[in-house]
Amino acid sequence: MESHTTEMMLRWIVVVPLLGAALNGLLNRRLPRQVAGLLACTAVGISFAMSVLVFLRLAGMPAEARFLSDTVTTWIGFGNLQVDLGFAIDPLSAVMALIVTGVGFLIHIYSLGYMAHDKGSPRFFAYLNLFIFAMMTLVLGENLLMLFVGWEGVGLCSYLLISFWFTDEANAAAGKKAFVVNRIGDFGFLLGMFLIGSTLLPHLGAGEGLFNFQVLQHHTGTLAPLATAICLLLFVGATGKSAQIPLYIWLPDAMAGPTPVSALIHAATMVTAGVYMIARLNFLFVLSPAAMTVIAVVGAVTAIFASTIALAQNDIKKVLAYSTVSQLGYMMLACGVGAFAVGIFHVMTHAFFKALLFLGSGSVIHAMSDEQDMRVMGGLRRKLPVTFWTFIAGTLALAGIAPLAGFFSKDEILWKTWSSGHTLLWAVGFLAAGLTAFYMMRLVVLTFFGENRASAEVKSHIHESPATMTIPLVVLAILSIAGGWVGIPHFLGGGAQFEQWLEPVFAQHAVAAEAGHGAVAQVAGHAVEHGAEHSDTTMEWILAGASLTWGLLGLLAGYLVYARKVGIATTFQKLGGGWPHRLLLHKYYVDEIYEGAIIRPGFRLSRTVLWRVVDMGIIDGILVKGSALVVAVVGSVLRLFQNGLVRFYAWSFTLGVTVFVLYLSFSG
Repeated sequence: MESHTTEMMLRWIVVVPLLGAALNGLLNRRLPRQVAGLLACTAVGISFAMSVLVFLRLAGMPAEARFLSDTVTTWIGFGNLQVDLGFAIDPLSAVMALIVTGVGFLIHIYSLGYMAHDKGSPRFFAYLNLFIFAMMTLVLGENLLMLFVGWEGVGLCSYLLISFWFTDEANAAAGKKAFVVNRIGDFGFLLGMFLIGSTLLPHLGAGEGLFNFQVLQHHTGTLAPLATAICLLLFVGATGKSAQIPLYIWLPDAMAGPTPVSALIHAATMVTAGVYMIARLNFLFVLSPAAMTVIAVVGAVTAIFASTIALAQNDIKKVLAYSTVSQLGYMMLACGVGAFAVGIFHVMTHAFFKALLFLGSGSVIHAMSDEQDMRVMGGLRRKLPVTFWTFIAGTLALAGIAPLAGFFSKDEILWKTWSSGHTLLWAVGFLAAGLTAFYMMRLVVLTFFGENRASAEVKSHIHESPATMTIPLVVLAILSIAGGWVGIPHFLGGGAQFEQWLEPVFAQHAVAAEAGHGAVAQVAGHAVEHGAEHSDTTMEWILAGASLTWGLLGLLAGYLVYARKVGIATTFQKLGGGWPHRLLLHKYYVDEIYEGAIIRPGFRLSRTVLWRVVDMGIIDGILVKGSALVVAVVGSVLRLFQNGLVRFYAWSFTLGVTVFVLYLSFSG
C-alpha cells in the first residue's frame, strides 16, 4: 500500500502546479495579487514536499531497486505500437525533481516581492506554475515521448515568460527569438525520435512501449548501427535547449524578461534540459564515440567562447547570461567524456549559485530603479548588505573556490576530462575557469565597490530588498556554500556520495556499449564513472590545487584591474585600436552574421518566392481564385438547366431515362 501511494504521488507532483496555473489563469485579475502569488507558491511547495517524500522512499530502497513508476494510461495503435502515458522516478529524475521544485519554490517566493506592484502578476504566476508543470513532465515522463511533451512545454512557457512585458518591443522580440531558435533544435530532436521509432518498431515485443527508456536500453543492440545519427540529431535539440554553439544566441537576449524568469528558466531548470536528456539516454550515447566527441568539443568551445564574451558586457544580467552559457558548456563537456554523474552534479550546484546570482542581480536592479548597466552602479555593498554577502557566496561558488559547491563539481569535470585523455579539452576548460573568476570579480567590483555612479534621484531610492526577496537569497547562499559537500571526491577524504547515488542509473552504459557491438568500451577512456578508482591520486591533487589557484588568481586579477589599477582596463579597451574590445562587446558579431547570412536572405526569399510565387501565385492565384473560377463557370452552365419551367424538367427527365435505357440495351 505504501509503495502504491508513493507511485500515485508521481502524477500529483506534476499535476498540482498545473492546477495552480489553471486557477490563476482562469481567475486572473479577479484574484488579489497577493492571493495569486500565495496560490502559486503553495502549488509548487506541495510539489516540492511530495518530491522530498518520494526521494526519501527511494533512499530507503536497495540501490539496484530504486525505481518507481505510475502508468496513467496506455495507448495502443496499429500493429505492435504501444505508447504509455505515465511517470517514473529513479535516482537521476529524483535529483532533477528536487532541483526543479526546490529552487523553483524559492524563486516563486522571491517573485512575491519582485512582482508585488505588477498588475499582471496573476498571469505571471500562472505562467510560472505552468512552467514547473512542463519541466516536471520532462523530468518524470517515463518515456522519450513524454519527455518531448515537457520539452515543448518549457519552450512555450519560456516564450510566455520572456515576453511577459510584451508591450516592450525588446521583450517581445526576445521571446520570439527564444521560441524560433528552440524550434530549430527541436526539429533535430524530432528527427532523432523518428529514427528511433522507425528502427525499433519492427523489433518490439508484446507489451513493450515504444520510446520507453527501459525498452530503449533493452534494444540498444538494434539501435547501435544508427547510434551516431540518432545521438547527433538528439544533440541538435540539446544545443537549442541548453544554449550550445551555434544555437546559444537566444539565451542572452532572454534576459529582457523579469529577473525571476532569468533565474528559473535560464539558471535552474530549462537550460539544463538538454544535459538531462543526454544523461537519461546515456546508454544510447555511449554507443557512438563520434557523437560523444562532438558533444565534448562543442561543450568545451562553448565554455571558452561565452567566457570571453562575458569579459566585456556591461549589463549585469548579460554577464550572468553568458556565464550560464559557459557553465552549460562545462556540463556538456562532462557528458561528452562519459562523466554523466559529474555533469548532473554540476547541474545541481549550478542551480544553487546561478539562481542566487540572478536573484541577487534582481535585488540590485530593484534597488537601482530598474537600472541594469553596471557602469552606473557601485558602492552598493553598504546599502544592500544581505544582497552583497549572498552575492559574494554565489560568486565564489561560480569561481570554483573551495570549499564552496562549485569547486567540487567544476574540479571533477576537469579531472574527468584530463583522466579520459582529452588534455586539450582540459586546457580549454581550465582557461575558461580562470576567465570566469575574472569577469565575476569585475561584476562584483563594478556593482558593489567604489562610489555609486547613479543619478541623485536613483541614489535616494536605493534600499535593501524586502524579506520575501532576501530570504531566498540566504537559503540559496547556504546551498551554494554547502550544496557540493554531498559530492566530495575520494581523494579529498569524501565518499563521492552524489556519484554513488546516481551509479545505478549510469552503471549499465558499459553493458549497453557491449550490446551495441561497438567497441565503445573506449568511450571517454577510463573516465566513464569508475575512472577515478584507477586514477593517479597525486595528479588529481595537483590538478585540483592548480584549479583552485587559477580561480583565486582570476579573482585577484579582477579586483586589481577594476578596483585598484583601473587604467589597465582602459588600456585593454584601447589595445589594437580598440577592435578586440569591440569584438567582445558586440559578442563576435554573431547576431549580425546570422542576420546577414540567414535572416535577411530568408526574409527576402519568403517575400519574393514563398509569398509572391507560392502564396500569391500558386495558392491564392491558382488554387483559391482558380477553384472559385471553376465553380463560377460550372454554376453558370448549370444555371441554364435551372430555368424554373416544369415542362423543361419533364423533358430533361425523359431524355435522361431514354439515354439510360439505350445504354443498358446496347451494353449487354
